[in-house]
Amino acid sequence: MPLALTDACSDDLKTAIQGLQVAFPRAGTGLDQDEEWVVVYHDGEWQKIRLHDYNDLFAVPGLYEKWVYDVLGCRSPQQVRSLLLPCLQEAGETPASLSVLDLGAGNGYVVGVLAEAGVNRFVGVDINPNAATAAERDRPGLYEDFIIDDLTDLSNEHASILDRHSFNCLTCVAALGFGDIPPEVFVEAYNRIDNGGWIVFTIKSDFLDDDDDRSGFSGLIRHMLQSNLLELVTRQSFEHRKSSDGNALIYDAFIGRKRCGFPVVISR
Repeated sequence: MPLALTDACSDDLKTAIQGLQVAFPRAGTGLDQDEEWVVVYHDGEWQKIRLHDYNDLFAVPGLYEKWVYDVLGCRSPQQVRSLLLPCLQEAGETPASLSVLDLGAGNGYVVGVLAEAGVNRFVGVDINPNAATAAERDRPGLYEDFIIDDLTDLSNEHASILDRHSFNCLTCVAALGFGDIPPEVFVEAYNRIDNGGWIVFTIKSDFLDDDDDRSGFSGLIRHMLQSNLLELVTRQSFEHRKSSDGNALIYDAFIGRKRCGFPVVISR
């Protein structure tokens, strides 16, 4: 089975990955992480797609998996799973006890990896219109609900849907720090988790440097830990994936427990 695939993915996705025709930029182009692109043959023509243009990316079945996981070697979901499971065991909890709010859900790759470990309740949130369609196409039936909206400005309908759920775990994997999920959105998701629930996220290590962080997450995470909003259980630096030039992209994974919520949304 290709590295990109999990037991949760559809047969159509497996077929799509095998049939993709993709051309990559030459090594040495020096593309920044949010500038990386490929050219893919889709719908009878070659299209150039940037990695962070998620609507275009998810519109091509299998492209995300083939590019990010098979070619660039992303292992963040597996890394998170390998860190979370021992923490659950140490706490006397099981994967099946988790009710997960998956922030920046994309097409559901992360929950597919967690589902293999026995987690079975997921609600997805993303702001990209194609995400929910792609998740159901590629990993049908994994999400109980999937919200396409901004958590800081939810419609009444979507707020009502989220309010019906009680979450004891937040996951946000490889989605922070490039403007896709601002700190304010992360805080809104965090506040929807029950006290004592698990907070699971990854972020590029560079964004944890106060002198080099323009995302706002360095100060936010420091505030969470120093103010005891979040109790850190484990933290580990790891290779998220390779860049288009073959360089290692280093991220930090955090596993913690929510002790209390933010009284107000923290501004940058």
